[in-house]
Amino acid sequence: MTALLRVEENAGQATDVAARATEIAIAGERAVCDPRGALYLPENRMLVVSDLHLEKGSSYARRGALIPPYDTLATLRLLQQVIIDYAPKTVVSLGDSFHDRGGSGRMPEPFREQVVALAAGRDWFWITGNHDPDAPEDLPGESISELGAGAIVLRHEPSRAAGDGEVAGHLHPCARVVQRSRSLRRRCFASDGRRIVMPAFGAYTGSLNMLDRAYAGLFQAESLMAYMLGENRVYAFPRGMLRPG
Repeated sequence: MTALLRVEENAGQATDVAARATEIAIAGERAVCDPRGALYLPENRMLVVSDLHLEKGSSYARRGALIPPYDTLATLRLLQQVIIDYAPKTVVSLGDSFHDRGGSGRMPEPFREQVVALAAGRDWFWITGNHDPDAPEDLPGESISELGAGAIVLRHEPSRAAGDGEVAGHLHPCARVVQRSRSLRRRCFASDGRRIVMPAFGAYTGSLNMLDRAYAGLFQAESLMAYMLGENRVYAFPRGMLRPG
């Protein structure tokens, strides 16, 4: 059986990625926030995604809660396009790549073949998360607890101690703003320039407002920014413009 989707060798040539993405700095390192929820580190040619929660649909089905079983397909399609656009040397999945411990084992063969195709010719790292503390079954890549890249440290859950250079996930941040009596709530990157917490990349993932107490102590309030994911670009809002809910 051939892979469901194929990565093109000459990918990324006629895209408007630069126009849609927003470049920021994390502990002095360049980082590109993509409106699809991926982070690109140009100096390392590294693409980072977080909280894919693959096979969430099949996990719910096992417990009798039937939801459309299209989450893995949708998430891998989006991941493929981001990889095509950036042509990274390294891909890091920042934990909770699978919704539960058995998720990688349940993944249908066409999707498994697609992951193999996406990983071909590049380094691939699975950061362990609270949902998936074990290495994925029979998939390419290395399973590790955290990864260092220059001044950057990539881990699943934000540390309550050292924060400089940290790229983390786990909290599924979103932000809410109100302008002209209209309320807008979208997934976002949350960053104060020292560290960044990434939005969930998975198709069936929820989100938690970055003003929630779960984020308390992680950021310097005066420099905290929400980089909200729009349809075709990233929108930056300072802490003072954000609203709970």
